[in-house]
Amino acid sequence: MKTFAITDIGMCRKMNQDCCYTSELPVGNLPNLFIVADGMGGHNAGEYASRYTVDTIVAVAAACPHTQPALILEEAIKKANEGLLDKAAQDTSMWGMGTTVVAAVLLNGRLFAANIGDSRLYIVNEAMRQVTRDHSYVEEMVRRGEIRREAARWHPDKNIITRAVGAVKDIQIDFFETDIGCGDEILMCSDGLTNMVEEEEIRRIVKGQRDTVEKAERLILAANQNGGKDNITVIVIDPGLDGTVY
Repeated sequence: MKTFAITDIGMCRKMNQDCCYTSELPVGNLPNLFIVADGMGGHNAGEYASRYTVDTIVAVAAACPHTQPALILEEAIKKANEGLLDKAAQDTSMWGMGTTVVAAVLLNGRLFAANIGDSRLYIVNEAMRQVTRDHSYVEEMVRRGEIRREAARWHPDKNIITRAVGAVKDIQIDFFETDIGCGDEILMCSDGLTNMVEEEEIRRIVKGQRDTVEKAERLILAANQNGGKDNITVIVIDPGLDGTVY
């Protein structure tokens, strides 16, 4: 397995409220762990929310007695949610803070993922498949048939998310499990990438570079060249399965 993670402030923001984590080595009973979080909130609240959530997930996963990835991720994300709510209750400057999160584990040729918000996980090969599902106002409009998916990327309310870690006590987490095939690569990212770069261009960049470092760096460059309106975070994972096509 080869991985590379990078986060960038972008061209317009004064603070980077994204946070990421990668470990190819075991974290507790997880064989590996990858996380992207995109914080929201005034002042430093969004930065705090994303960092706290990532740190809490890692710490809880390291100590969790469960062996199933989904159960470990569920316990860890719920613990992070509780901590953010407690912090906001104690400090009024933190009111309204929250963060998206997408977390992934690879085990025996399968991918296990959890997500809240609109940070995404894709499987990239000759096609590009979004595994996670956005929790956003615009995505709900697409599902209800009110707008076409082609129009969603440019909708003025695209950045309104409907779920976030730290938003409500009874948090709802989506879980996904899928096989990883020969030549598949995994891309995890905040919306600072997908709002700036179309999916086909993302796929072309991922499949057109020599290694995970070049892939991630070129994705950041493309987002910034297209305006870089938000923070940008990218994790590229090459599981190292035989038959990879570049």
